[in-house]
Amino acid sequence: MTSQSGKIGVATATIIGMNAMIGSGIFSAPATMASAVGPAGILAYIFVMGAVLFIALSLARLAYLYPQSGSFYLYAKQWSGHVGGLIASGAYFIGLLIAMGLLTQMAGTYLHDIFPALNAYTWSYVILSALVVLNIFGVALSEVGQHILIVLTVFPLLAITALCLSKAHITNLTPFAPYGFLNVLKATRVVVFGFFGFECATSLFNIVKHPEKNVPKALTYSILIVGVIYTLFVGSIIASTPMSLFNDASVPLPRVLANLFPTNPWLIKIIHVSVLSAIVGTIHSMIWASSNLLSILGHQIHHKARLSHRTAVLIVGCGILLSTITFKNINLFFYCTALFIITALVMSIITLLTLRSEWKNGHNIIAVLGLATAVTIGFFAFEGLIEQLHHAF
Repeated sequence: MTSQSGKIGVATATIIGMNAMIGSGIFSAPATMASAVGPAGILAYIFVMGAVLFIALSLARLAYLYPQSGSFYLYAKQWSGHVGGLIASGAYFIGLLIAMGLLTQMAGTYLHDIFPALNAYTWSYVILSALVVLNIFGVALSEVGQHILIVLTVFPLLAITALCLSKAHITNLTPFAPYGFLNVLKATRVVVFGFFGFECATSLFNIVKHPEKNVPKALTYSILIVGVIYTLFVGSIIASTPMSLFNDASVPLPRVLANLFPTNPWLIKIIHVSVLSAIVGTIHSMIWASSNLLSILGHQIHHKARLSHRTAVLIVGCGILLSTITFKNINLFFYCTALFIITALVMSIITLLTLRSEWKNGHNIIAVLGLATAVTIGFFAFEGLIEQLHHAF
């Protein structure tokens, strides 16, 4: 609810945080989890949920100490100067472009399953072009439209969870960790992809009532709720699906569900369309957000730099196209996105460690935990990237 002062309360802030996190990337995670980790992938979600919580609370503290606009640039600049600020904000921007490349490929794959006349990559280019044009001409989604898209994102998660739990069997959970428990930690570089967006919630500091108390609460509630939804979602699929159906990490979820529920093709189609709508809506919103971020980044590079809205959207569109064309392996999307965004997060959190007052008041306990978990995820993301490049060459 909105307070009399015009500021929002914990409930609204929590919903905004959930909206920022819940994205279509989660639909590609079950196949990756099952094919590389097995049922133990559920533990990776629990670990990342805790890690993201520590990182988010650290960012909330930074937002409290530095409430000005600038985010990652402003935070990292405190200890690394102008160049360090540019590296942090640039890394975050590149991470977003890579993430959108994956979503664009996913949209093409899902649309190809509905209209097979064109191949998946052609559909990806068509969708991206259409969304770039819409953003260039300022066609924004209405508030009602945003709510509809959120429902379309949450509905498949809940519906699939309920359906799969009805077919869950203990035999699908054994062996629990067929690839070893080290792979559980390695899987965090994939799992964290579904949580990215939590960092946007720290920007609510100026519009939340009693932000020093309520923003950390909203972050905690939103991360825990989303974490539980994700864990149940992936867990229900793994518990109901024989591992043999996950023979490829890039297999679309509807194909797996079609094998599980052959007598309910209509239900699978509804979920299929819902997932596609969620992906398209996410890309549309992220193009808008990324173009704004690019404008801010341009101003940070040079105070007189002014990128028009259309120019920024075109640059973002070209960046997404390059990502879509360059990355053919789904794991590369996960690893590179995690590596770049974690870099921005780590460079920001380090600022807290340079403040003597933060050590005196004990706030840096959370900062140290946030930094440690971020570095752990970043290390495995880097390791995964090196492995993929080694196989490629």
